[in-house]
Amino acid sequence: MAVKDRVFVHPITWKLHQKVQKYIYRDISRRTDSEDCVFFNWAYEQDPPMALPLEAADEPNRYCIQLYHATATQTDLSGKQVLEVGCGHGGGGSYLMRTLHPASYTGLDLNPTGIAFCQKRHNLAGLDFVQGDAEDLPFADQSLDAVLNVESSHCYPNFPRFLAEVERVLRPGGHFLYCDLRPRDRVAAWEADLANAPMRMLSQREINPELARGLRLGRDRSLHTSIPESDLQARWSPWMAGMVERILQSGGVSYRMYSFAKA
Repeated sequence: MAVKDRVFVHPITWKLHQKVQKYIYRDISRRTDSEDCVFFNWAYEQDPPMALPLEAADEPNRYCIQLYHATATQTDLSGKQVLEVGCGHGGGGSYLMRTLHPASYTGLDLNPTGIAFCQKRHNLAGLDFVQGDAEDLPFADQSLDAVLNVESSHCYPNFPRFLAEVERVLRPGGHFLYCDLRPRDRVAAWEADLANAPMRMLSQREINPELARGLRLGRDRSLHTSIPESDLQARWSPWMAGMVERILQSGGVSYRMYSFAKA
């Protein structure tokens, strides 16, 4: 039996998965003893390679950074007011603030321990972090130019509510820049929710090959070079990264990237 045939998430199990995520990430933040663990997302690499010019301090997290870069550069963020929902430990926000030069960038996360980590770790003008709920965003109507969401929405109990909140806080013409994954048996419901979103879909694509390639290259680099991988996946183990790479390649999950605009 193929891996993709074995990857099935019962609706009850899926709901339980969503409920426990907030506790899992709080525990990860409490246990993290290194200020270098600033990414929780999986990896990304194109063919031919993206070859992003990175500072030396960013190089260990190249493949995690490239997922943020590919998602965020679906529109021009220069001079814009940007919100990231589900910011984790803030590595993506720090990178994007330094390289894409938005006027302001706010990272929001439900995990108060993670927000405390971000506030201590990242000190850049225009970059701040707040604790909050993705389904009840603490921002005024039409107050933001762009909302970014990277590999976080699968944790939200009410995904349509989150989409409605994104639309509410965006200004007319604002952009929602988004990537995430779902098990194959959840894709139809995911697509229906996105089709009903109160925003116009500009683009979508499945990026399983790019994710698998990034995971493989990150794993190989951590095993065979002197450059350490400080992202969460490498800390879990090369075996874990290899397992996820095989699931992506088999089609057991669908990982997609989207861009939306508010009318």
